[in-house]
Amino acid sequence: MDYEYAPLRLPANVDRMTATAQLAIQAEFSGWELARVRLYRDGTRQVMLRRRVREQPQPGLSI
Repeated sequence: MDYEYAPLRLPANVDRMTATAQLAIQAEFSGWELARVRLYRDGTRQVMLRRRVREQPQPGLSI
């Protein structure tokens, strides 16, 4: 299966609940799923989202 990936960087001032809400919205309306999260010492998070590649165009990220 082929996937497309979208890297996101969340700043340290974004708390966990806000990040969860943003990612849940992307999952619900754009078909993204969580592939990986890295938490760095400075508090930033690097998030990797993925979704299956389809022949129909899908909405992009709105974050």
